[in-house]
Amino acid sequence: MKETVILGGGIAGLAAAYRLRQAGRSARIFEKDAEWGGLCGNFTIDGFRFDRFVHFTFAPDPNVQKLFSAAGPLLNHPPVSSNYYHGYWLYHPAQNNLYPLPTDEKVKIIKGFVHRRQIPVEQISDYDTWLRVQYGDYFAEHFPFAYTRKYWGAQPKELETKWVGNRMHSPTLEEVLKGAFEKPTENFYYTSVMRYPQKGGFKSILHALAQGADIALNKKAVFIDPRVKRVKFADGTATAYGELLSSLPLPEIIRLLPDVPEPVQQAAKRLRHTCGYQISLGFNKPDIAKYLWFYIYDEDIPPARVYSPNLKSPDNVPGGCSSLQAEVFYGNTAPVPPAEQVLDTTLEKLRQMGLFNSADIAVKDIRFEPYANIMFDHAIYQNRQTVLDYLTSLGIYSMGRFGKWAYFWTHQAFEDGKNTAEQVMHEHK
Repeated sequence: MKETVILGGGIAGLAAAYRLRQAGRSARIFEKDAEWGGLCGNFTIDGFRFDRFVHFTFAPDPNVQKLFSAAGPLLNHPPVSSNYYHGYWLYHPAQNNLYPLPTDEKVKIIKGFVHRRQIPVEQISDYDTWLRVQYGDYFAEHFPFAYTRKYWGAQPKELETKWVGNRMHSPTLEEVLKGAFEKPTENFYYTSVMRYPQKGGFKSILHALAQGADIALNKKAVFIDPRVKRVKFADGTATAYGELLSSLPLPEIIRLLPDVPEPVQQAAKRLRHTCGYQISLGFNKPDIAKYLWFYIYDEDIPPARVYSPNLKSPDNVPGGCSSLQAEVFYGNTAPVPPAEQVLDTTLEKLRQMGLFNSADIAVKDIRFEPYANIMFDHAIYQNRQTVLDYLTSLGIYSMGRFGKWAYFWTHQAFEDGKNTAEQVMHEHK
């Protein structure tokens, strides 16, 4: 009997293989990189460990929490973060914590909030209008509009609104007024605790999934022939499959298939996403990082978000040191500046913010990720469904953040991998 093949050794692929092993069914994972873990992976430079983009887990299921902590305890962090806005530091969310701003700016924000348009949420179809209705014109234009351009690489009008969910807090007038005149005392984040492994970086939450898994590394798929159920790899090898599960990004897997109908090819090309640089900095001082993470609204400062690996866990740095990691995003159709240019500009801007001096830097690194976030433009659902339906017609099971083309958190990608394995077992008993 041909084996079950899984393309992608990130959390969804590992979760699918784990569930299949639990049921006594074998599966082999083929991962293009030299290590398993996908975007949950990490790298180490001179004793400084950095994750691939920011990661925490706030899985609500105790069983998932137990699985994620199998390799060691998880540290619990309160979700306290900050925002940098033209020289001012505001606790997050900014709309509830206007206290540090000048009086004139607070008045403009509050007036805009009081006079904001009253439109039922269910009648709003674009993110631009949603932001104006929630926060008023002035705040929307100066805060989330700017952040949208930095984080999503798009104008707010280009995005729809179903993805927002509970990710952004909609304040009451009382909350806005109180936060404008008093220092913050209440947390409005969408989760009460964020967990991170005490040792080993974020990747260690996957150890229980990877233990006992059959994983072939450095295996980049270059061609899939669903007619004979065979996958070819860049190293010239190939494997036959009985069932094929994939966490590859939808645009990528479509390029690996023969004779794809033109409408499906076009739908895959129209799926928008961000790419981006991770800028990783290690410091020879212990107290550079002041916040677990923070957002930057100024559009002349490249990073949208900065976080501290050493505050996530002291195990991420050598003794007496600290670290920061910054994320710079671009839309997938936008030109991407050279890495050295982005690194140099970012270092200078962060230094001007007063975060560190050049002499404090012990390690600096910049890496590019071709897939960062799914972009929820107005055509996403139609294009996504067209591609997924086609893959289903070929007997290919797509899963995970980029395989389902969904805004999954870590535990949701895990659940999707597990559920996909359940579906395979149900349909191929």
